[in-house]
Amino acid sequence: MSTSSASARQAALEDILIPARIVPVLTIDRVEDGVPLARALVAGGVRVLEVTFRTDAAADAAKAIIADVPDAIVGMGTVLDGDDLRRALALGAHFAVSPGATPELLDAAAASTLPLLPGVATASEVMQAKARGFNLLKFFPAEQAGGISMLRALAGPFPSTRFCPTGGVHADNVTTWLAEPNVICAGGSWLCPASDIKAGNWEVITGRCIDAMKKLRRR
Repeated sequence: MSTSSASARQAALEDILIPARIVPVLTIDRVEDGVPLARALVAGGVRVLEVTFRTDAAADAAKAIIADVPDAIVGMGTVLDGDDLRRALALGAHFAVSPGATPELLDAAAASTLPLLPGVATASEVMQAKARGFNLLKFFPAEQAGGISMLRALAGPFPSTRFCPTGGVHADNVTTWLAEPNVICAGGSWLCPASDIKAGNWEVITGRCIDAMKKLRRR
């Protein structure tokens, strides 16, 4: 990965994630839920969405969102290898997110035009990602990997690295995470739990997003 291309991809990712503050992690079981879910989130002021590759419906749901909800900025999550990264790019995703960072995946990202937010949980994984030009990382699973105390410990040896904590982040602690100087945004599924998606409670999801964004603005 050349320095210029790495920097450009990092800058593109920052432009997406810094204004977002909260990135909902979406596990979509039915294709037909994708568009109304995305519209509900966008109506609540949440535009940057991570659609995980965890279900058979994920790719088609993401494709429909990208086509029919132009205000949504769609990233593909649970990207595990180069094939997933290429699938995300072919779908028209704006970015990709991985739970971890294997050498194979990081090499694939170096050859791709799609910005990747690689997942890390340890200092060694941060070092491997930084060696390939990644200074914006997903901290996952955030609470289970040591929580805010771990993130503060990583800030010492890696002062230029910033994180998106995901995993155990929820309505009651998201503002605490976002107050950390090396955190640019936070991810989680609390804005749209599976029960609300299954029931089609789109107005409830919108209301939850509105409340969350109001809370962030009061900080």
